Amino acid sequence: MDFFNLFNTVGQNIWIYGGSFLLVLSVLVFIHEWGHYIVARMCGVRVEIFSIGFGPELFGFDDAHGTRWKFSLVPLGGYVKMYGDADPASAGHEDADAIPDNKRHEAFFAKPVAQRAAVVFAGPAINYVYAIIVMAFVFAFNGQSLTPPYASAVVGGSAAETAGFMPHDEIIAINGEAVRSFEDIRKSVLVGLDEKRIFTVVRDGQEVDLIAYPDKKQEEDRFGFSSSRGFLGITGAQHAVLLKTITSVDGAAVEGVDAVRAALRDKIGGEKPFWIGVGGDDRFLVSPQRAMNADFDSQDYLALSDGREDIVMQYSPLQALGHATVEVWSTTTSTLQALGQMFTGARSATELGGLIRIGALAGDIAQKGFIALIMFSALLSVNLGLLNLFPIPVLDGGHLVFYAIEAASGKPVSEKAQDIAFRFGFGFLVAVMAFANINDIVQLFL
Repeated sequence: MDFFNLFNTVGQNIWIYGGSFLLVLSVLVFIHEWGHYIVARMCGVRVEIFSIGFGPELFGFDDAHGTRWKFSLVPLGGYVKMYGDADPASAGHEDADAIPDNKRHEAFFAKPVAQRAAVVFAGPAINYVYAIIVMAFVFAFNGQSLTPPYASAVVGGSAAETAGFMPHDEIIAINGEAVRSFEDIRKSVLVGLDEKRIFTVVRDGQEVDLIAYPDKKQEEDRFGFSSSRGFLGITGAQHAVLLKTITSVDGAAVEGVDAVRAALRDKIGGEKPFWIGVGGDDRFLVSPQRAMNADFDSQDYLALSDGREDIVMQYSPLQALGHATVEVWSTTTSTLQALGQMFTGARSATELGGLIRIGALAGDIAQKGFIALIMFSALLSVNLGLLNLFPIPVLDGGHLVFYAIEAASGKPVSEKAQDIAFRFGFGFLVAVMAFANINDIVQLFL
């Protein structure tokens, strides 16, 4: 019986995690390649193959324009092959003499450099367009949930305590940039690691500047994947602590819910903040409001916030589009910052995740519902578009570099130089992908 339960569990996990990953990846690959395809068609280029996946064809069909649409055996990418190209990566083209004069205008390599650049750029661009549209749709019809940027508690020994944060501080700006939600604080701190941050807070009606250096912490998720995160040491609004987990009040040990109630009863609603220990060594500087704990003698938790609830912002379609664009830009800059930290050594290269880590994320998020999954697909689409814009031969960004050189010099880069560059780029990408996926396996199983 145990064997059948194990088999059933494994089967469900494969379906949830593997299925979610392949679904999201296939959609994003289709969108990316469709960007290349549709702009190529607009420029008069004949597309011979549109493939989701690599390797042998599983099934497909031919359309009226002569394009073979197909699904291939290895569903980890895709490509479009244009007429006149020697391979799907456009890393070379057929001998021009082999192409009939009456068909030459349909060949990709025969098009002006501006049109070729447009076709190549369209793939990453439509990934960004997709992300903005998806986020805008969710914001317009489902709203955007924002946690108010207030500190309900300060963690003892943290960068926040050192900087002088106090419970109920309202954070209104970081390094001079306005903050409108606790999520904005989290984003800035997580990627910033131990970099200096100037927090402008409102306390008792007065603005105060606090200088903090968020602590760099190494964390592991439930799969064993590690990542570096900046840790400030404040908790957001609506935070509450179970009474049975409190082990000390202002340094005095307490044991049992009755003892906790007795120790806290006179402190709630007071002007002086106090410390509570939770689960042993964890300490939090708190100042709970009396109104939030009106039923303290009967409830099983201590509410730390001062009544500010999460806000679900409702936007018009135009407003949603604007906020979605801001979110996409924020994701792009955060990703670039994290990659830059890997190059400088501030962040370990072992945080570079491969297919396994992405699949684990997709499976976890899929279990949270459809809205969460499509938002994840939007974030992944941004990263796919950004990755393809890197100036690495074989990727779209590498092609764009060659076209920029051609536009500046008036002649294309030689076939030999392109061949050498594409071989280097391909080898580099294979090495990075191998490292990322081996790293995933090591962290997952060892």
